[in-house]
Amino acid sequence: MAAVIPLTALVADDEQLAREELCFLLGGLEGVEVVAQSDNGNAAFDDITRLAPDVAFLDVQMPGLTGFEVARRLLEGGRDLAIVFVTAFDQRAVEAFELNAVDYLLKPVEAARLEQALQRVRRRRGEATPFGDQLERLMRLMGGQKERRNQVAVRVGERFVLVQAEEIIYASLAGDSITIVTGQVSGTSNYRTLDELQARLDPDHFWRVHRSHLVNINKIKEIVPWFSRNYILRMRDSKATEIPVSRTQTRRLREYLKL
Repeated sequence: MAAVIPLTALVADDEQLAREELCFLLGGLEGVEVVAQSDNGNAAFDDITRLAPDVAFLDVQMPGLTGFEVARRLLEGGRDLAIVFVTAFDQRAVEAFELNAVDYLLKPVEAARLEQALQRVRRRRGEATPFGDQLERLMRLMGGQKERRNQVAVRVGERFVLVQAEEIIYASLAGDSITIVTGQVSGTSNYRTLDELQARLDPDHFWRVHRSHLVNINKIKEIVPWFSRNYILRMRDSKATEIPVSRTQTRRLREYLKL
């Protein structure tokens, strides 16, 4: 009988009971050591960076950073680990995970399904899987299942201005604040994360070109070559704002625009 490959694991969930239950189930399986628990997305990212576990179980909806945002940051930073999303979403969302070959656990987590997920993690170790492409497709599908907004509220001073979604040039995250820029208006959004805003916009026109930037591809003025075959986007706002394109999005941009 083959020896079980040992794995170190991190569990991230803002609900303490859900987090402790998953850790309890992991503790009952051979060859798994839980090295950390995180109660929000920011802590999860920091703990993974510091401890480098073999697998991270990420709740999709967490304060600070969502599970998707944590995964994207790890991907852009070149982190090599398995990621299993934990979700309470409905059946349509589960189908989106399955279509993209991204592993997931549905709450409440069942012991047999958890063991199956760990078997997949062990089997895939060392495989070169295009997780970045899977993650982007998954987010597009998840966004398509939610109600789209034709109008978005932008806070300017003490008032909210309603802008048509197609008028948005770009949205950027700095700290805990999301700035939305159109041709006439610049202000902040009440959405907590760029993932939440992106889910309400048309994925065919709004691309997450960087973890901190969401752009309307119809509002790009120029594409400027940058270091290491990457690009800077010069947008059509009054300041001709320059927005970097991450490594994971550079290939998509090249293919779309035939660069």
